[in-house]
Amino acid sequence: MAVTPLPTLETVSLERDGHVLLIGLDRPDKRNAFNRTMLADLARAYAVLESDSEVRAGVLFAHGDHFTGGLDLVDVGPGIASGQSPFPDDGRDPFRLDGAWTTPLVAVAQGWCMTLGIELLLAADIRIAAAGTKFTQLEVQRGIYPFGGATIRLPREAGWGNAMRWLLTGDQFDAAEAHRIGLVQEVADDAAAALARAREIAHTIADRAAPLGVRATLASAQRARREGEAAAIERLRPTVVELFATADAAEGVQSFVERREARFQGQ
Repeated sequence: MAVTPLPTLETVSLERDGHVLLIGLDRPDKRNAFNRTMLADLARAYAVLESDSEVRAGVLFAHGDHFTGGLDLVDVGPGIASGQSPFPDDGRDPFRLDGAWTTPLVAVAQGWCMTLGIELLLAADIRIAAAGTKFTQLEVQRGIYPFGGATIRLPREAGWGNAMRWLLTGDQFDAAEAHRIGLVQEVADDAAAALARAREIAHTIADRAAPLGVRATLASAQRARREGEAAAIERLRPTVVELFATADAAEGVQSFVERREARFQGQ
């Protein structure tokens, strides 16, 4: 089967690494601050993440010294103030607020991780930070508030008090604090080590886990959050019955019997 060529984007790089899609914020001369072009490019990159049948996991990272300096308010602000969506019709919401997502995403931050950078991390499934990363959700210091999901997700991930400490003040915090409150799951020594660790985790998902099982796991967890535990419980046994009927499940059993690594095809 021919692999679909990846689109060329102006401010976001796309690269295949086997079944892992590497998505790189690529405006380093502006500290990867998001203008309208970059928001649209990331939306299109996420559309690839969700639609490409060869992609089983993604890694979001940044070129240069900083994950992102946040929104370029001069460029983006007028459109947002007028109610325009910054995302194109052929893209997906990078904050993943537009419905169910099926492809696991690992995000890695370094340098400055400001405002929507934190929200991009919260939208990912697993987050890694370099030890020197500096975080701030400073929208309240600019007369606005976080509108990419931080008010919803950070209290859930960090607890109410921890979330309000940083959302209501806009104060800066470090990677150790991000790890303490659950914003990131791991802290690496530096940016290179953080990216290497993110890629390792993504490859563990993409190369060793059954794609249908991964998607079912994500769907179950998302359903529990969105619809409540009862709705998720109702689907547990029917979904596992469906999975047992797949070729991947048969391969999983056979690989166990033969004491070898499974070769999953997503079927």
